[in-house]
Amino acid sequence: MDGLVDWRRHALGDLTPAGSRHNWARSAAAVDDGTVFAGGADGAVTAVRPTATPSEVWDADGEAAADTERYAVSMAARGDTLAVGERGPAGRVASLSAATGDRRWTYETVDDVGEATDPSLLFQPYVVDVAVVGETTVAAARRYDRDGEERSWSSVVLGFDPDGDVRWRYHARASPIALDADAGRVAVAYNRCTEAHVHGLVVLDADTGEPTMFWDPGTAGDRRVGDVALAPDGIAVASHGDKHGYRLDADGGEQWRVDLASEQVVDGETVYAYPNHVCDADGVTVFVTGNTYAESTRDPDARHPREHTVVAVAEGEVAWTHEVGGFARGVSTAGSLVAVPAAQHFRDRDAETHAVHLFDAREGHRCSRSIPGIASAVALGDDTLAVVEEPVEYHDEGVTRGAHRLHTWQVDG
Repeated sequence: MDGLVDWRRHALGDLTPAGSRHNWARSAAAVDDGTVFAGGADGAVTAVRPTATPSEVWDADGEAAADTERYAVSMAARGDTLAVGERGPAGRVASLSAATGDRRWTYETVDDVGEATDPSLLFQPYVVDVAVVGETTVAAARRYDRDGEERSWSSVVLGFDPDGDVRWRYHARASPIALDADAGRVAVAYNRCTEAHVHGLVVLDADTGEPTMFWDPGTAGDRRVGDVALAPDGIAVASHGDKHGYRLDADGGEQWRVDLASEQVVDGETVYAYPNHVCDADGVTVFVTGNTYAESTRDPDARHPREHTVVAVAEGEVAWTHEVGGFARGVSTAGSLVAVPAAQHFRDRDAETHAVHLFDAREGHRCSRSIPGIASAVALGDDTLAVVEEPVEYHDEGVTRGAHRLHTWQVDG
């Protein structure tokens, strides 16, 4: 027995295949109290109980529009509240009943971040992450703009009361990429910063939205932080600025720093990879790195030795590493378990990398499951592993692999 049993699949409807280089989120997943939630095109959300017959609990249809794209791309569930964030013209945040799918309230972040200046999905308002803490729903949204070589971002972090009223706002001329929240804190990671906002990490008071701590890797350029994870005794940070992993105390003081994928010369090319994700699992800090990039070219031949790698750090020392082979769009943890989805390797285009991987934070790799399409979103909890699969069509093959489906497994042992 390798740890995953009772595999089930659930169709999620039509979705245009992703392309070779497609890294945009178009799906989301969450698990709570034995129910798995999945989101996708047109903002549609589905709830299933994998072990029940029939498995589907409810299906909240989206609102299709012929001239726009919108997707449910971020989710968080707790108690009877399911928070859903969208990428699309309005950048909607919605609160649904987890039991029935009934919509309680909807808020449009476009009013805070501004309307898109280009019809491309890249420019649309994007609710990058949501969280439910007690009776408060938290959401981080951003909008990207470009004028020639000049890039800009507008963003907001919002704290909502149960009825959908905005209790507080935190605006920044920067690009939030992730957040984590507990009873008192909301930690926000900004992966692109501007001269108007040079803080890669901001910790806000969960009740008031007031900043209580700022941190930054202090590096040149606009790249700052890729992800953040709160822990009872500190904060874990994946730094885009110097490609290191950090553990901070509650006041932002550095406890340790580990080199994850900084610049190295490989076959004559100086290459690096960004640490894109981090989680705290049973006291172990687990990072996941992304694609190889180079100083001198957008398409390097060399590969960084830590590309697409899970790196577990215990008390400031690397405990183990494991290559996953493809781009990971997220990470999920429950207790000591960590789940990492592997989508396509957009340069090598190897479909064998399409999979989800399960790890024990202290012991390393536990098992993997291959997926025909790309593993786009992952959620782990209640002894359930959930993965949303998206179809993909590599440009030099002309073959569609996979479909838009929800995969679930029960975690055994």
